[in-house]
Amino acid sequence: MGEKKRGHLFVISAPSGTGKTSLVKAVVEKDPTISLAISTTTRKPRKGEIDGKDYFFVSRNTFEKKEQNNEFLEWAFVYGNFYGTSLSTVEECLENKKNIILEIDWQGALQVKKKCHPSEVSLVFIKPPSLKTLKARLEMRGQDSQSTIQKRLGLAKTELLKSSYFDYVIINDKFYRALNELYELIEHKMQ
Repeated sequence: MGEKKRGHLFVISAPSGTGKTSLVKAVVEKDPTISLAISTTTRKPRKGEIDGKDYFFVSRNTFEKKEQNNEFLEWAFVYGNFYGTSLSTVEECLENKKNIILEIDWQGALQVKKKCHPSEVSLVFIKPPSLKTLKARLEMRGQDSQSTIQKRLGLAKTELLKSSYFDYVIINDKFYRALNELYELIEHKMQ
């Protein structure tokens, strides 16, 4: 087996409330050699979020300048805010033979799929077991109003249809089962 030339990029997408962030955090904790790309966003920080750790929080004007300068591998307008992934950060990781996870929406995932070589990227879609379960999870989080939850559920229906464009689909019905499935997939791709 030859020496690994570059790292691998794992793109993880899911409807809001599916458990994507918890799964990604658990994978990174289990294997610290996997980097997590920090997205840039125009949204305001939620309680407890730290600039430079959870997201890079920027103004809309700053985001638009970065986009015009082609500084993003991907970007999307989601839930009224812009989100993007730094092209230079991802490229540096891949060049240094590091594996990196992008936790982004389906729009961004499909942009990445078009821009990256198929041997360097794996798109993974996390599905909830049902929309009813997803609604319960969103309500349990306690972060959103009922109108926001309804909006997220409406968008989730569209997002679920996009899962067919992904390389792998994992159903998060039981957290540890989904975590093991995701981790095994990542470990297999990193070999």
